[in-house]
Amino acid sequence: MRAVDIIARKRDGDGLTEDEIKFFIEGYTKGDIPDYQASAWAMAVLLKGMTAQETTYLTLAMANSGDTLDLSKVVPIAVDKHSTGGVGDKTTISVAPIVAACGLAVGKMSGRGLGFSGGTLDKMESIPGYHTNLSTEEFLKQLGDIGIVLTGQSVDLAPADGKLYALRDVTGTVQSIPLIASSVMSKKIAAGAQAIVLDVKSGLGAFMQTLDEAKELAEVMVSIGKLSGRRVIAVLSNMDQPLGSAVGNALELKEAVLALKGQGPDDYIEHCLSLAAYMLVLGGKAGNLAAGEEMAKTVIENGRAFEMLRKLVIAQEGDVSYIDDLSKLPKAAFIEAVTADRPGWISVVNARDVGETSVTLGAGRAKKGDTIDPAVGIMVKVKVGDQVERGQRLFEIHANDQSLLEGVKNRLLQAVRILPEPVSSLPVFYGVIGE
Repeated sequence: MRAVDIIARKRDGDGLTEDEIKFFIEGYTKGDIPDYQASAWAMAVLLKGMTAQETTYLTLAMANSGDTLDLSKVVPIAVDKHSTGGVGDKTTISVAPIVAACGLAVGKMSGRGLGFSGGTLDKMESIPGYHTNLSTEEFLKQLGDIGIVLTGQSVDLAPADGKLYALRDVTGTVQSIPLIASSVMSKKIAAGAQAIVLDVKSGLGAFMQTLDEAKELAEVMVSIGKLSGRRVIAVLSNMDQPLGSAVGNALELKEAVLALKGQGPDDYIEHCLSLAAYMLVLGGKAGNLAAGEEMAKTVIENGRAFEMLRKLVIAQEGDVSYIDDLSKLPKAAFIEAVTADRPGWISVVNARDVGETSVTLGAGRAKKGDTIDPAVGIMVKVKVGDQVERGQRLFEIHANDQSLLEGVKNRLLQAVRILPEPVSSLPVFYGVIGE
């Protein structure tokens, strides 16, 4: 078997066998197949596509390129969730403790932010001492002990994905649906969860900007899950405007913690309760979504969800006093309001513009390795469909560099559109793909 023949077959639109895909991924991971051949293959996949079965073969080959976890050794069943990324999406910090407090183990490996999309690990590191680099042994022990883990991706899991992702980033092949789907699902399968809820974003602040693209990606990932013996559903959610109010690491952490006390923006609370319900149904704890949502509300009301977050922070060596007293979280030196220049109804709150503006303040990374300022960010005070008066607060800028304020203020004013007639609000969800 030769790499050049596999490239040519995919170039000509032929389907690849399981053995061909396994040979190619193993060879590339070991270094036997060079970058230039892998680049040609990735471009062929981008142009010619893959069937669901081919994409599953690719996913499993990538998942098996390194270590795989068997969570059944420590818990009867574990659930996971994955978001395709968005602005103000801090849901893992709220949803994981809710689900774990209901008695269903959550083993979560999260990532860092890059570009306008924030990262869960960066938000958790607003808590001094919080440890995000657990070993496999530590991950398994903590999951068995307290039923919840929130850490970074192990370098030993799906190494083929890390290598191929870096190559796609510089060869114009990031947009391939089969390559995106296999990248996400290979890591989830390697991490061992038997049930997975995918939160697939669509809109201005999402990687998939149209609902059709989001549906296509969701359908491919759900198909991979089923063919791999996992229980998987994908929720299609709106990312035209930021989720919740807070955009920025410590600001988002605070909002996520308040949600565990039943406080916070309506859209964020609805989002968290729905995701938790899907996880509880997939994990066999709830018979239907209504029951799952009721369970989630109960553990928020009786304080068990908040207490589960405290256990998580303590287990991973974070200073839990920052959760108990949110006023201790990092604060920006300058807070400035952005107000409406005319009355009307909000028709656009551009999520991408808000996310990119928060990066300008220092809340995110333009490139890997950039330092993050946990204190800075933006509080979004309006939603699409809201009626506003002239002078009403639209945004609140939290900055540590005063020289940035004027430019940021102008960018945020351009991110909002105000019309003279009423506008309908945006849905939180568009639907669900899967069982």
